[in-house]
Amino acid sequence: MIARDGIGMTSMRTRDRLIEQLRAEGIADPRVLDAMRAVPRHLFVDEALASRAYENTALPIGHGQTISQPYVVALMTAALAAEGIPQKVLEIGTGSGYQAAVLAQLVPEVAGIERIRPLLARARRTLLELGIRNVRLRHGDGQAGWPEGAPWDAILLAAAPQIVPQSLFEQLAEGGRLIAPVGPRATQKLMLYHRTDKGIESEALGAVSFVPFTRGTA
Repeated sequence: MIARDGIGMTSMRTRDRLIEQLRAEGIADPRVLDAMRAVPRHLFVDEALASRAYENTALPIGHGQTISQPYVVALMTAALAAEGIPQKVLEIGTGSGYQAAVLAQLVPEVAGIERIRPLLARARRTLLELGIRNVRLRHGDGQAGWPEGAPWDAILLAAAPQIVPQSLFEQLAEGGRLIAPVGPRATQKLMLYHRTDKGIESEALGAVSFVPFTRGTA
């Protein structure tokens, strides 16, 4: 169950303009565009920022964290789905829950880890209010991943490590994909890793700017 259309700057018409912008910027997968259209981004930000929710920009969500730019959310989702929709996806750094909500429109099972407890609580409330039932969330250290649920068909990082933790590659299924921003903030690249029978292959998708990957919980 998802609806919760807004009015004015949060209306479906405004949402549709964002989808057209994403299409113009190269997001061509209709499944991803439909998922982006379905999720009301204005419910994942503070009410004071709701009028900016369908701008193609990152926005603050408190605790030094951000909700990612819609283009980046769409790009990461499209990269994970490029060779077929994964059955199980692990997201590291759930934040507001927006990326998880988009993934949930496509993927049967989504699991998310968030290190900041108040953000996790808010994400849970928002997802429940929208009737999204195929997302499991836990409070924890993203570096540890979610070994009980492994192997994961895909893993997505919403914060940037200097190097992707080996523990996450170990939880990735053979043939699985891992996408992550990697590097210091000024020179981060969005990297796509593919686990094959010969090892890990990598591909750079472009420059990005994410909050740093932080160990531990808060």
